[in-house]
Amino acid sequence: MSNEIYFSNNYRDLCEQYGTGSGFQFEFHCSRCSDTWRSPFESFTTGRAASWVSKGVSAAWSVLGGNGGTISNAADGLAGATWGSSRDAAFQRAITQAQGHFDRCARCTSYVCGRCFSGSVGLCHGCAPDTAAEAEAARQRGMNAMVEQRAWDAGQQAGQSYDVSAPRQLVCPQCNHETHGSAFCGACGYRLAQPSTCTSCQATVPDGSAFCPTCGTRR
Repeated sequence: MSNEIYFSNNYRDLCEQYGTGSGFQFEFHCSRCSDTWRSPFESFTTGRAASWVSKGVSAAWSVLGGNGGTISNAADGLAGATWGSSRDAAFQRAITQAQGHFDRCARCTSYVCGRCFSGSVGLCHGCAPDTAAEAEAARQRGMNAMVEQRAWDAGQQAGQSYDVSAPRQLVCPQCNHETHGSAFCGACGYRLAQPSTCTSCQATVPDGSAFCPTCGTRR
């Protein structure tokens, strides 16, 4: 049997060594689309038997008031001794089966599923994309680029009337509500972006003041 290991980075080990569900199973996935295929489950009878022995001995000795740890450890040791070789053999069988569900790209060497592989050229669709799909994607990108440019132009035209010199507060200093640049807070009605100087006497007005402290003009 060959020692070469395929699918070295696109499989998941689902094996269980002990318990009633002990057995071997591996999950392989396509390197391009991540679709998965699982090998058929193979029972690990030694692991199941060890679990049954351990449970049976523990139950019996608990009734008798003794300690069945030695027998349980022996059963676990037997399962552990055969686990490695049994798993390796199951893995090789799973690899052989998986090769019927995946193809290896001659360019990037990735293993991909049949839907992601072009058999006529021996390449995955990542290295040799489908021509019709690429044409449609390019057409959509071109349309999006044109719409984006037209929207940019429309935005520039609309920006001509936007007062860029007017101060705007994006968060209300009174209630911390987002204002989106409006003149008044939509949550508490606080007047936003108030001038720092009095519009009447040009004196400095402290933040939060409703009237000018110098001339009394309402802000």
